[in-house]
Amino acid sequence: MQNYLRSKDLNLPQYYNNRELSWLDFNFRVLQEAEDKNNPLLEQLNFISIFSSNLDEFFMVRVAGLQDQYKMGYDKPENKAQLTPKQQLEQIKIKNKHYVNLQYKRYNELVDELKQYKVEIVEPECLNDDLLADLEQEFKLSILPTLTPLGIDAYHPFPKLNNKSLNIFVDIDTEDAINSAIVQIPSLIPRFTTLNDGDKQYVVMIEDIIMYFINYLFTGFEVLNTFTFRITRNADLTIHEDGAEDLLIEIERFLKERKSGSSVRLEVDGRTTTYEDIQWLINQLEVDDDHIYFVDGPLDLTLLFGLVDHLSNKLKHLKYPKYSPQIPQSLGNNDIFELSLKRDIFFHHPYETFEPIVDFVREAANDPNTIAIKQTLYRVSKDSPIIQSLKDAAEKGKQVTVLVELKARFDEENNVHWARELEDAGCHVIYGMTYLKTHSKISLVVKRIGNELTSFVHLGTGNYNDKTAKIYTDMGLITTDNAIVEDGINFFNYLSGYSIKPKYNKLIVAPYDIRDEFIARIDNEIIQHKQYGNGKIMMKMNSLTDKDIILKLFEASRAGVTVKLIIRGICCLKPGIPGISDNIEVVSIVGRFLEHSRIYYFHNNGEDNIYLSSADAMTRNMIKRVEILFPVEDKEISQRLINYLNLQLSDNQKGRYQDAAGNYHYIQNNLSPLNSQAYLMQEAIEYGNSLTAFKTQNYATPVTSKRGWFSKFKNSFKR
Repeated sequence: MQNYLRSKDLNLPQYYNNRELSWLDFNFRVLQEAEDKNNPLLEQLNFISIFSSNLDEFFMVRVAGLQDQYKMGYDKPENKAQLTPKQQLEQIKIKNKHYVNLQYKRYNELVDELKQYKVEIVEPECLNDDLLADLEQEFKLSILPTLTPLGIDAYHPFPKLNNKSLNIFVDIDTEDAINSAIVQIPSLIPRFTTLNDGDKQYVVMIEDIIMYFINYLFTGFEVLNTFTFRITRNADLTIHEDGAEDLLIEIERFLKERKSGSSVRLEVDGRTTTYEDIQWLINQLEVDDDHIYFVDGPLDLTLLFGLVDHLSNKLKHLKYPKYSPQIPQSLGNNDIFELSLKRDIFFHHPYETFEPIVDFVREAANDPNTIAIKQTLYRVSKDSPIIQSLKDAAEKGKQVTVLVELKARFDEENNVHWARELEDAGCHVIYGMTYLKTHSKISLVVKRIGNELTSFVHLGTGNYNDKTAKIYTDMGLITTDNAIVEDGINFFNYLSGYSIKPKYNKLIVAPYDIRDEFIARIDNEIIQHKQYGNGKIMMKMNSLTDKDIILKLFEASRAGVTVKLIIRGICCLKPGIPGISDNIEVVSIVGRFLEHSRIYYFHNNGEDNIYLSSADAMTRNMIKRVEILFPVEDKEISQRLINYLNLQLSDNQKGRYQDAAGNYHYIQNNLSPLNSQAYLMQEAIEYGNSLTAFKTQNYATPVTSKRGWFSKFKNSFKR
């Protein structure tokens, strides 16, 4: 038997999913939420927007990279599914065109459903004369002055069109010849306008308005033809850190280049346009046929974010019921600094409010006893209260050190802005590390309490972003554990100075160390299973791509270790393959909130090892980023995390399982319906209500948190 196990080649491509194709399947699971009639109508439209937004980034980065490789003649296959760049592009085309067709089919169905609520998306010619006159007036006053038609002839070369810009192509009869022009729709004007007729509301797209009144732009000539198109460009340009005297200046140069990278996708409104109409345009833009999309509806369905927002007041019953994040169970009504001197405090967003983390920094900034604050920032909100607190702290004379990661993709401009503001306020600002992205989420507060310096450390799985903390599921921990405090101090000294990488007590820090830790823990689980027969691993992450870790999980499965993976997005591992991965189970949950927390659990013969992290098990996180994996040692918190993992594995409403062929299916069983996100919202509300009741009634005894919430349900779970 041992010889048979050794003889298996674990590198065969049929054991793996390609990274890019796996991502497309994740995006399809997002689209499935637009088809789930249990979601309110406007929320279904939101999921169509998310699908579009995700796809834009995918083309700007992933497809752009593959196209570059193909153009340069690079034909080496990737190391898992072993597809060359050309093969990946071909399969992306097949899979994604199918998904986009489904997206527009669903869009048109939902638009039709809106009619029963007196909302219609129409073209101008469908309006009555009075409304059309109102629309014409609005066009002349609010739209026409912003437009600049760009003629194309010997004296007017083809214009450089910005990334993701919406454009109208125009053919004009100028008597001597048929000439062409392009009208670029300004990104700062609203994408649609609304007109009311009694209780009915009409929605008209900006491009349809412009095309209807196009003659105002070309007076004296006959417009023969118009159509809308949109170009997506390569936005994954290289930041050259060597020789960049000032990284801020280099980033700003990079941002300008992003607007005009090579074309990677052309989208055309296919309702009125044929392939013949766009052949000249294709040649000008140099877009491959494989990445031309004729769509059955308006371009750039991210417009639905704005439409849903606009309709939310009128049709609020077609949105999710409002949810207010609750007071964290682990904190209750206690003071965060006082309590953390006694024990670790756990946070679970967005079920529990992010406000205590904002307050953690704000109170530290305002406390005269605070000596220093150190913070990493990867993505923050546009009006971040944490940034304001850090500036306030520096202005009050406290030592403030902030690492602002300038290379956070698509947040570079925002982070450059914040870096300058923080510097102006007197903060010591670090721009990250050469060739590495600092993706860690850590905050350190140093206070003088009595005659001693005491440090408080917050570690998290998600960004210090008060806006995304309401829609991303993330976890965090505040601790005063001496070993972790020492590690935190050494970590910031390592980032800000020229010291060699420290030897940490409890924190595990990438690059490299997190992967080594995972492999060591999996190896230990294999050993424990051989001795005791109870090996078990549970991991929750956004994506799994690292081959070394996948190979080790295959090894664990073949040794009999039970492996349960909760992976929202990319999963390059195929589970359930006999003799390879038959002890591995993969579940993906896509729902109201974006699953974002990373949890890693190893049974260790009953001596549980459980960690939280900023890192997914992706190669980039293992070797190209500064990440932190931190242990959860408080037994109550550990048990809560284990219960949470089991809860998610039992989700038969939003959970999908991956089969041995790499396809995903909704979990279907005879158990009571269980939506893990809805369950956790209700559990948080119940705890919040119990605290309110306690404060109202002024009980003499403290409220006990519902640590036993899980026990009521565990017997009904499928595991």
